[in-house]
Amino acid sequence: MSLKPTPPHDAKNRYLNDKKPGVTKKTLKNYRTTTRQFCNWLDEQGITNLNDLDSEAIQRYKEHRLSNVKVITARQDMMTIKQYIQFCEHIQAVPRGMAEMVRIPSVSENDEICDDLLTRDEAVEMLGYLKKYQYATNRHVTLLILWKTGMRLSGLRALDLNDFDEGRPALEIRHRATSGTPLKNGEKGERDVLITPETGEVIRDYVDMNRNDVVDEHGREPLLTSQSGRIVETTIQRYVYTATRPCYYNGGECPFDRDPNTCEAMSWNASSKCPGSVSPHALRRGYVTAARNAGQPKDVTGERVNMSGKVLDKHYDKGTSAEKAERRRNHIRDI
Repeated sequence: MSLKPTPPHDAKNRYLNDKKPGVTKKTLKNYRTTTRQFCNWLDEQGITNLNDLDSEAIQRYKEHRLSNVKVITARQDMMTIKQYIQFCEHIQAVPRGMAEMVRIPSVSENDEICDDLLTRDEAVEMLGYLKKYQYATNRHVTLLILWKTGMRLSGLRALDLNDFDEGRPALEIRHRATSGTPLKNGEKGERDVLITPETGEVIRDYVDMNRNDVVDEHGREPLLTSQSGRIVETTIQRYVYTATRPCYYNGGECPFDRDPNTCEAMSWNASSKCPGSVSPHALRRGYVTAARNAGQPKDVTGERVNMSGKVLDKHYDKGTSAEKAERRRNHIRDI
């Protein structure tokens, strides 16, 4: 098979176009970032034609990633690069079998697991502060829904005004990919999430007092809004990072002996640099752990957050050995 001279970036663009119809925007964005990094590295190595790519260069890139990121990240990167090179085989830019030369980093079970979570005590203290000083604001409602339901960011952003059923009360999570708010698991992620009357009251007060009366670019009325439309993911992330800094809700005391006057994490854009702040996913992990410790059955918790029992056990339930033993107490029989 004769190879066709192909610049790496040209193949990257064709690969992304080939992937686009079958993946979510977020997944496509991840593919774009990973392949762009690889192609930029090839540029730095002087490889401007994929015909010149060989297994030694691929191995050097793997070593480059392993020296700069966590093993699990390098593993994910190399799996995408392998797909990209398989596509390059298809368009005759590299020899057949080149993708088999991509060695995927192996990871231990511990490398796959993230322990980052917001504890129940931290959540109670933080939400108490928000209720007192920022009641029914965008930040308060965002943190409240994430903690009380354990939903993903995609589910939170997907909520329209009509998805809030005040009567039950409940939040109805729906997959609307054609109008900008796909769920991670598509239609399988659709569900109604019951909430307490107290949580429903806060959401109603938000709608009545602080929600912007706007529509998004698809003509839909989002539940959580900005001045211009539906709240964006980065804003949700910043709400969480700022609100979970311990000094934000504990009276200004820093548990990390930092000076608030010089701490880099005090600004809106740099709040994630606080050692005590957590990402939105940590609230999901914290909710699962707190729910299980409170005696909520695993299958109920899994259905509520749209998660399999296996994933729940491995990645989300961070109960201690003592906490898990207490959960079993009422089920134990003396035989």
